[in-house]
Amino acid sequence: MSALQSVAPIMEDGMAVGKSSSLTEDKNASMYFNRKSSQDTGMQRGEEEAGWRSKVKGLLWHGGSTFDAWLNATSIQVAQVLLTFPYSFAQLGLASGIAFQLLYGLMGCWTCYMITCLYADYRNKKEKENVSFENHTIQWFEVLGGLLGPWWRTVGLVFNAALLFCAVTIQLIACGSTVYYINDALPKRTWTIIFGACCLSTVLIPTVHNYRVLSFVGIIMTSYTAWYLTIAAAAHGQIPDVRHSGPNSMVEYFTGATNMLYAFGGHAVTVEIMHAMWKPKKFKLVYLYAIFYIFTLTIPSATTIYWAFGDVLLHNSNAFAVLPKTRWRDTAVILMLMHQLIEIGLLALPIYILWEKLLGIHPAKFYIRVIVRVPVVLVVWFFALMIPFFGPINSVVGALLVTFSVFIIPCAAHMVFYRRSTARKVMKILQHPRRSLLKMIFWKIKIKFQRSPEDPQGARPSL
Repeated sequence: MSALQSVAPIMEDGMAVGKSSSLTEDKNASMYFNRKSSQDTGMQRGEEEAGWRSKVKGLLWHGGSTFDAWLNATSIQVAQVLLTFPYSFAQLGLASGIAFQLLYGLMGCWTCYMITCLYADYRNKKEKENVSFENHTIQWFEVLGGLLGPWWRTVGLVFNAALLFCAVTIQLIACGSTVYYINDALPKRTWTIIFGACCLSTVLIPTVHNYRVLSFVGIIMTSYTAWYLTIAAAAHGQIPDVRHSGPNSMVEYFTGATNMLYAFGGHAVTVEIMHAMWKPKKFKLVYLYAIFYIFTLTIPSATTIYWAFGDVLLHNSNAFAVLPKTRWRDTAVILMLMHQLIEIGLLALPIYILWEKLLGIHPAKFYIRVIVRVPVVLVVWFFALMIPFFGPINSVVGALLVTFSVFIIPCAAHMVFYRRSTARKVMKILQHPRRSLLKMIFWKIKIKFQRSPEDPQGARPSL
């Protein structure tokens, strides 16, 4: 009995120790699982935040769809030229002004179609050679050189680089001239210095991929400006004793025509816009849709202003000069200036890339490329300060550079390359090798109207 009494406290102590150890283990396990649960929750939250950031970044920064290509093509096509079209109408007359817009717009669509075909064949050829374009942007002169040889490469390089350099310079001059209509306290050259400094920010945008939001905003800004010009001129009405005597001379007539030719030369950046697309083959009709939208901006505004002010425009190359100063006009001026800065970036981007390739740092890290791009802006800035006006300069650039760079050279290259039947057979950009742009449009319309309720997809017509 005494032995059992002596053993009982020991058993009770053992049970107490075991109970306390099990409680400790349960507590440690609970802390472990709580800690793991919090870590899992933190990781899940971090993944959700990373996914959210990625989605926002993709939405605002990485654009490669067909719609993005349309935004870029439209944004780069029309900006300050919108303000000079009424001046060209005064030189050409109303009928010729509208006719030349339609002619040059459709000619631009055709040459853009040719550039698209050549780009597709060049890229197809290089991909068969296992060439990667992951860190390389294809440019027009490379397409010409790869398909037709070094002589074509040199011609394309000289004309396209000169055209883009002049276009960027003209845009910078136009910024200084346009802002003068809302604040004439400073000289135009001083404003050009200020906007030249603003242009330095364009070196921070890597490729055409990253212009999605900027191009979208730029189109809205220019659309507002175009419809402001139309409505303001219509509300103003015709000035007393208005005269519409144009054309008055052959010089004025062809000066106005070449100004419009310059306006529809934006497809000098077609290859860079195509290369930024996820599926470049879908670029087929992008430029055509862009031109149709531009017609809705340029033709009503230029026609209405010319109707209201007539020959007065012969002495005012900027449409803002003839309209009264109001808050609506000041808003239009500010929005136009912002779009011009966006367009400067788009036009300067091929020059930046070309400069990087010449220095051999195109595949380098982006901060190095940003530093190298700065001298290009400084050179453009210097030339812009040398030229005090931009209206007649548009005509000079249109006559000397646009004619060759974006009309004659693409047509000649297309004819030379596709004169061989073997080259025609490897056209991959179109669904049919000999289908022209207009034939493709009519083909799509034909499919639409041939669809029946029993066969919603419709049978493909034979060509």
